[in-house]
Amino acid sequence: MKKYSFTINGNLYDVAVKNVDDNVAEVEVNGFNYSVEFDRSLETTKTPKLVRSQVVPSTDITPSEQKTSSPAGPKGAGFVRSPLPGTILDVHVTVGDTVRSGDKLITLEAMKMENIINSDKGGKVTSIKFKKGDPVMEGDILIEIG
Repeated sequence: MKKYSFTINGNLYDVAVKNVDDNVAEVEVNGFNYSVEFDRSLETTKTPKLVRSQVVPSTDITPSEQKTSSPAGPKGAGFVRSPLPGTILDVHVTVGDTVRSGDKLITLEAMKMENIINSDKGGKVTSIKFKKGDPVMEGDILIEIG
């Protein structure tokens, strides 16, 4: 709904355009509703709608659990990825350690700041892909949890 204020012959009119269909407009003038008919069809200008594709993060930072698995199988297996490029300052776990969601895994230096990479899943550390001092890129798999 668009609102306008007009002054005609010294009188103030508050006008709200409610709806426009072909050559008929529904308007409200100072609280009273009117139907206004035009002598020709009105063309409404349409602003193009910006459509963006859904953004998928390059990291696996949301807690993930397997949707289907055997009852005896391991739960929560997956990868911990680097959220941004940087250098590994410290690795706080070793292969074979059992971790829970929220446990500290790696300290990553990125943009002159230390970032703690926590586990987002529980399980046993099956492999560590990088060691202290290694550079990593965004999305690189740092640790595999099985």
